[in-house]
Amino acid sequence: MNKLVVTALSTIALLSPAMGEPGDSARGERDFRVCAPCHSLEPDRNMTGPSLAGLWGRKAGSLPSFERYSDALKSSGIIWDDRSLDGWLTDPERMVPDNEMPFKGIKDASDRADLLAFLKEATKPGAAPQRNARAQMGAKGAMMGAMGGMMGGGGDTNLKSLDPARQVKAITYCHDSYRVTTANGKTRHFWDHNLRFMTDSSKGGPESGAPAIMPAGMLGDRAAIIFAAPDEITKMIEQRC
Repeated sequence: MNKLVVTALSTIALLSPAMGEPGDSARGERDFRVCAPCHSLEPDRNMTGPSLAGLWGRKAGSLPSFERYSDALKSSGIIWDDRSLDGWLTDPERMVPDNEMPFKGIKDASDRADLLAFLKEATKPGAAPQRNARAQMGAKGAMMGAMGGMMGGGGDTNLKSLDPARQVKAITYCHDSYRVTTANGKTRHFWDHNLRFMTDSSKGGPESGAPAIMPAGMLGDRAAIIFAAPDEITKMIEQRC
């Protein structure tokens, strides 16, 4: 058995004391508003994260229409069910180290049970579309707040003296996804709605040919890439699937 799968299953056993306790679906629907800015309940409507439609019984990292899974999640071998999802919602990073989900987990067992009770019904094939739409609309305020954070950028930071994790070396684009590789050798995936391209020609702006990437937004899934001049933007981005 894959070593990562064994580790994940062991982690689930440690992190899931509330399994078996019934949750309240109505409370879970309200809790889902925190998830809705990143996850849709509609089949193949992907956002920052993959659609959750048909989630139960699906192998982690396997939705064909979503192209931004981390290698760690794709190779985990996890099948999503009550137990594995409870472990994931408790502590995603502990369950699958190096996954790219910007989410710290839900520590309260009853809150997890409520959310799982809602999701188990809302993600079933043919789930009532009006219920799903209601849950998504409940997140509208949170989404607008998060988008407001994208207006950030370089600020007073000197973009000529950044650590390797902030120095962009390559950008590729495919369908609705960007992949940004930084000088520390890490590659991060972004939904194209969540990446903003900017320029900064001031003294504190980046060196020509050495754009900087800066976090933006409230959810940890957005960023701004700042170039020295506009003509560098198209030169830097390679369309490659």
